[in-house]
Amino acid sequence: MTLDAETSAFVSSALASRAAPTHELTPQQARERSAALVDILGPGPHLYAVREERIPRDDGTELALRVLLPSPAVRGVIGYLHGGGWVLGSLEEFDCLARNISIRTGCAVVMVDYRLAPENPYPAAVEDAAAALAWLGTHAEDIAGAAAPLLLFGDSAGANLAIGAALGDSQGRGSPLRALVLAYPITDCDFTTASYVDPDNQLLMGVETMRWFFGHYAPESLWPRPDVSVLRARDVSTLPPSLILLAEHDPLRDEGQALADRLRSAGVPVEDHVFQGQMHGFLGLINVLPGADDAVSVIVDYVERLLETPPHPEERPAPVTEPRTDVR
Repeated sequence: MTLDAETSAFVSSALASRAAPTHELTPQQARERSAALVDILGPGPHLYAVREERIPRDDGTELALRVLLPSPAVRGVIGYLHGGGWVLGSLEEFDCLARNISIRTGCAVVMVDYRLAPENPYPAAVEDAAAALAWLGTHAEDIAGAAAPLLLFGDSAGANLAIGAALGDSQGRGSPLRALVLAYPITDCDFTTASYVDPDNQLLMGVETMRWFFGHYAPESLWPRPDVSVLRARDVSTLPPSLILLAEHDPLRDEGQALADRLRSAGVPVEDHVFQGQMHGFLGLINVLPGADDAVSVIVDYVERLLETPPHPEERPAPVTEPRTDVR
């Protein structure tokens, strides 16, 4: 299947306006181009309140969090880690998406302003993700009440960090994490999968751009580490129930599907959806691509079912479904 009309038009416009592909830019040049999306997306919906929090780091700096509250009484807490290949992205660029998720789920969304590479290479970002998850585990009750579930949501590199934080958490602190929501996650450093080499998937992000991201994030010798290439983790059975959203025309589609399959084999309840006619990053274009709204609807439905299912000490709360490839 080809790209849908809206995505095709967006890609054509973006390519026409680009002086060079991302992998030929400096990180600062790429960030400046990425920041221009804020004006394209426009503002998100109005919220009841927005507040800033700070988590102190051992080096004397602070990790910034932005807490989005849709109403005085919220139904749950969703920690959010944005995409951008560990190099790009800001809270402002993903504020519109986070606001839509907050309003439509009725949950507080806590955006994590994790450190970016190459100024702060691995493991800075995953350490920030782990610190944010620990903070959420301690403060979720203050935000939403004792019975409210805690979820962790990330897209692309943010999904990678969410998985890494959850894997580390499951072996130590044990926060009350009920589910992961993962959009087109980076899960491996294998650039030879069928979806990676498919010419139809070389759109705004291809093989060279992904190598550029990995190269800025960590030395190549560290790429196979299980908190970088999370698909290579020895045991994923400790992860919580997961929703995985994939795009048909995405170099990362196969590795995302491989993660879903591995979770299912390990007994982790997982739902995976392949959005036809979509490309990597489509979810972040919430006010531009109709497919993004479709993906948000899937997330809202998943969260709604999770909210209706009380936790059980011996059972996982989310249902298991077969893979879906019919989402448009």
